[in-house]
Amino acid sequence: MKVLFAARAALWDSWAPALRRACPEMDLHREGDPASFDALIYAPGFPENGEVLDFTPFSRARIVQSLWAGVEQIVTNPTLTQPLCRMVDPGLARGMAEYCAGWAMRAHLRMDSFAQDGQWRHEIVPPLAEQRPVTILGMGELGRACAGALTALGFRVTGWSQSGRPVPGVEVLPGAALNQALGRAEILICLLPDTPQTRNLLDAERLALLPKGATLINAGRGSLIDDDALLAALERDRPGHAVLDVFRHEPLPAEHPFWAHPRVTVTPHIAAATRPETAAAIAAENLRRAMRDEPLLYLVDRERGY
Repeated sequence: MKVLFAARAALWDSWAPALRRACPEMDLHREGDPASFDALIYAPGFPENGEVLDFTPFSRARIVQSLWAGVEQIVTNPTLTQPLCRMVDPGLARGMAEYCAGWAMRAHLRMDSFAQDGQWRHEIVPPLAEQRPVTILGMGELGRACAGALTALGFRVTGWSQSGRPVPGVEVLPGAALNQALGRAEILICLLPDTPQTRNLLDAERLALLPKGATLINAGRGSLIDDDALLAALERDRPGHAVLDVFRHEPLPAEHPFWAHPRVTVTPHIAAATRPETAAAIAAENLRRAMRDEPLLYLVDRERGY
C-alpha cells in the first residue's frame, strides 16, 4: 500500500522508522501524486505553508489516520470525505493517567502547603484517598485510563459523559447529571474533546458548583473552560487551585494572567504525548483494515466531532 506521511517534516525522523517497523508492507512517502495514495497519515500543520490541506485530489485514499487524539482541526475540513480515524495510543493513555494521578495526589496530600519557612505545620493531615471524591469529565479511552489509575490508589471516582455509558468499577453519570458530578468533585479532572457542545462547558455558573477549595485539572482542551470565569472563580475559592495543561492559544502568551496567578499552575501541554513506538502499531492495524475493507478502529463520528 502506498501511504503519504502528511505531517510536518520535523516528525519524519521519529515516525517513519516506527511506522515502517509496524507495517513493513507500507510504501511510505512524504510527497507524490495525490491520486496515487491508498492512505494518509495526517497531523495538523501540514502543509507547512499555512494552507489548509485539500483532501479532494486524494481520490484513491481509503483512510485518513490522524497521528493525534484530537481531531477538531481536521473534522471541520469540508474537503475531507475519506474515513477519518483518531489516534488512540496506549502510550498516550498511560502518560495521561500518570499526569492526572500525579497532580491529583499532589492536591490530595496538599503538598504545596508545606512552605520551607521553619514553621512546623503538624495539623495538616490529609484524609485517605477513599475519602476524597474525584470526578472525571470525559470517559473515553483517556478518562477510563485515569479512572483506573485513581481507583487503584483508593480514590472514589465518579465519571461523567454525555452518554453515561457504564465503566466497570466507576459510577458514570449521564449528560443531564453534570451539576451533580461537579458538586461532588473535590478534585475535578477534565478530559473532554473540543466540540460545539463542550466549549465553555465550565462557565461561571458551573464553576460555582464545585466544593470550596476544590482542585481543577484540565488536560483535555483549553476551550472547555471560560478563562475569565475561572479567574473570577479562583477568587471565590471554587476552585481553590487550577492545574492547566491546555489553552485556547498555545503557546500560552507570556502576558496571560494564568502565569502569575498564585492559584494556577501552568504546564506546557505535556500531560500526554503520542509516542511513535506505541502509536505506530495502531496506525498499521488501521491501514491493514482499510486495505481489507474491514471495520476501522476509532472511526470519527463527523456529527459529534470525535
